[in-house]
Amino acid sequence: MKYTAVIFDLDGVICSTDNYHYLAWKVLAEEEGIYFDREINHRLRGVSRMESLEIILERASRAYAGEEKAAMAERKNLIYNVLLEQMTPADLPGEVANVLHTLKQSDVKIAIGSSSKNARTILQRIGLDHAFDEISDGTNISHSKPNPEVFLKAAKMLGEQPEDCLVVEDAKAGIAAAVAGGFDSAGIGEAAEEEGVTYPLGAFRDLLGIVLG
Repeated sequence: MKYTAVIFDLDGVICSTDNYHYLAWKVLAEEEGIYFDREINHRLRGVSRMESLEIILERASRAYAGEEKAAMAERKNLIYNVLLEQMTPADLPGEVANVLHTLKQSDVKIAIGSSSKNARTILQRIGLDHAFDEISDGTNISHSKPNPEVFLKAAKMLGEQPEDCLVVEDAKAGIAAAVAGGFDSAGIGEAAEEEGVTYPLGAFRDLLGIVLG
C-alpha cells in the first residue's frame, strides 16, 4: 500500500455543489447591482467565502464596510443552505461511493479537507455523514487554500504524516495547497492539468490503483 490515508476535497470531488454556489452568489450580486457570471464564478473555486466575496466586489460601484461584507457573506450562505436542501443521496455518484467503500475495507483512513463551512451539512444530505474518519473544514481553519492548513490539520487528526497521505482535488488552489503542505496529490477535472499535481486522474476509480497498488 503506497498511502495509508486519503484526504478528499468535497465540492467537485465527492459531489458537486458548484451550481448552488453560483446561484447563491448570483442572487446576492443582482441584489447589489453587481455584474456576475460563470466566468467570474470559476475564480471562486477552492477559496473561502470572504475571499470569494472580495472577488465579486471587484466590479462593485462603491466600497463596502466590513460589517456590510460580513452581512453579505451571511446572506449568501443562507441562500446557499436553502438550495442545499434539494440535495439527496442520489447526488453521490456511485463510483465515488464504491471507491470510498473499497478504501475503508482496505484499512485506508479517509478524511475530508474542505474550506467549506457547510461540509458536514452537505455530507449529511448525501448520506456520508458517518463515512469519513475525520473532517477538517472551514470551521476549524484560519486560512483557506492555497494555504495547506486544512490538509495539515486533516493529516494530524488522522495521526498521519503528509508524506503518507494522498490529497484528492479538483481545483488549482487545492493542488497548490497540497504541494505547499508536502502532500502528493491526485487531480481530477481541471486539476489534472495543474502544475505540481502528482497523479492526473482520468476517472475517480483510478485512485484505487494509486493507493492500493
